Amino acid sequence: MDTNDDANIVFDHAGHCNYCNDYFVQKNKTKKTAEELKLELDQIIQKIKKEKGSNTYDCIVGVSGGVDSMYVVHLLVQFGLNPLVVHYDNGWDSELAVKNIEVMLNKLNVDLNTYVNDWEEFKDIQLSFFKASVIDIELITDQAIIAILYKLSQKHKIKYVFTGHNVSTESILPKHWYHWKLDGLNIRSIHSRFGTKKIKTYPIVSYFDQYYLNKTKKIRQYSLLNYVNYNKAEAKELLKKEYGWIDYSGKHNESIFTRFYQNYILPLKFKVDKRKAHLSSLICSDQITREEALAEMKNKPWETQQTAEDKLYVIKKLGLTEEWFDKWIKEAPVSHFAYPSYLTRHEKIVQNIKKLFGK
Repeated sequence: MDTNDDANIVFDHAGHCNYCNDYFVQKNKTKKTAEELKLELDQIIQKIKKEKGSNTYDCIVGVSGGVDSMYVVHLLVQFGLNPLVVHYDNGWDSELAVKNIEVMLNKLNVDLNTYVNDWEEFKDIQLSFFKASVIDIELITDQAIIAILYKLSQKHKIKYVFTGHNVSTESILPKHWYHWKLDGLNIRSIHSRFGTKKIKTYPIVSYFDQYYLNKTKKIRQYSLLNYVNYNKAEAKELLKKEYGWIDYSGKHNESIFTRFYQNYILPLKFKVDKRKAHLSSLICSDQITREEALAEMKNKPWETQQTAEDKLYVIKKLGLTEEWFDKWIKEAPVSHFAYPSYLTRHEKIVQNIKKLFGK
């Protein structure tokens, strides 16, 4: 990463940037031995089992079909838990993602709850983000996944939520490359300005909802992969061998739109190449070498045949024209804060909620 990725990036005398140094500082602050992490995780698992009662499920986990979330499901079953596995279908799943989920969950004998969003409604929200020219078009999907997990945890009286997020492969990411995933106000504001349909099936959880559920319903969320020695390459090999899982050959490529978004839209419109952050995380966690990462960066995913096919597919599915899309790519990005956001009112909301609950 360099000043093209973050104008405020700082390098020390050894040539290490502040992102890598922050990673190591944080790692040292929270450093626990493998034995300590195992003991802590064992205590969490035993507590979950003890509190299950008559419930069918011990916990809930969202899956995309990618290695991180699917490996979490594998571990939960290995630990003797019965998770409710949830998948959000926004209309962009690749056939491979659907197959990976079905084949693996059938072998594990765990239940899958797939939430299918009305496509025309989701498309309308997604198009509003295009018209707004904001960077985090994936905010829509990420927010929906969080909302569904919270809603289903309430429906099935599940107190424990597991995610595939992890420090080893996702610790580095410049803040201006994405937007806060719980900003339902930002989504509603952008859609209200540019959308044409009412929101009926799209799930949104507000900051207030999350605070309420965490504080009064004691919903607990855990990043399971931070408790184990997670190596992405080794996890992929295990999933392939045990379940016939097929690699997507790219982070988040289980979604056709996400693949196109990261391979084409981000680098060409927003001058952001997420591979730099992903590979930097892997370097810091000793899963690849810097030389291997630099070799990967020589590839230009926006110029591949796959991306060319994805472009035509995305444009057609969204009902756009290639002329409109190419013009949009060249237009200047707009900040998420050009539209109402919880973050611009964050402190006021937090204080009001704390007063309401007497905290």
